[in-house]
Amino acid sequence: MRSSLEKFNKLVEALQELPTIGKKSATRLAYHMVMKDSFIGMKVSHAIEEALGTLKQCSSCGGMSEDDLCFICCDESRDETLLCIVENAKDILLLEENGLFDGRYFVLESLAELNFLSLEKLVGSGVKEIVFALTPSISNDAVMLYIEDKLSNFDINYTKIAQGVPTGVSLENIDLLSLTRALADRVKV
Repeated sequence: MRSSLEKFNKLVEALQELPTIGKKSATRLAYHMVMKDSFIGMKVSHAIEEALGTLKQCSSCGGMSEDDLCFICCDESRDETLLCIVENAKDILLLEENGLFDGRYFVLESLAELNFLSLEKLVGSGVKEIVFALTPSISNDAVMLYIEDKLSNFDINYTKIAQGVPTGVSLENIDLLSLTRALADRVKV
């Protein structure tokens, strides 16, 4: 007689729905949480429940927050003349974790959801430079031009993060767009 592992299989399937988690990793995680250390399973379950119940989008920048405004938008010591436009809220986490930017942020998410009233309100509060920290692509170049056009009544400098050849990567492993931009944006040595 075969026993059913329906609940275990459901857990594996649920974990597989997470980005970068395949069947092997999902099975390993599920097995560890259920059979090896159920306390970790309960801890993960509780943390997910709390996060889902408290985290939301910041009403100003679109980043993650437990309150109406995130800690960055509430921080008066940040440079209000700099605004960094990012694709999603996790990009803010990356930049903040490494202390790479001390201005404010605006999360793009998607052009369809872009809230120009929030963006204009941020820009109108003294922004002098908008830094586009977007993944290099032709569609994101179009998004940058669109935003510049929509904000043309403001006196703002527009910049984007540098692009090109990453350190330690051979030219044969670089995509054509990155290589083209690296050559076009070359600097004097």
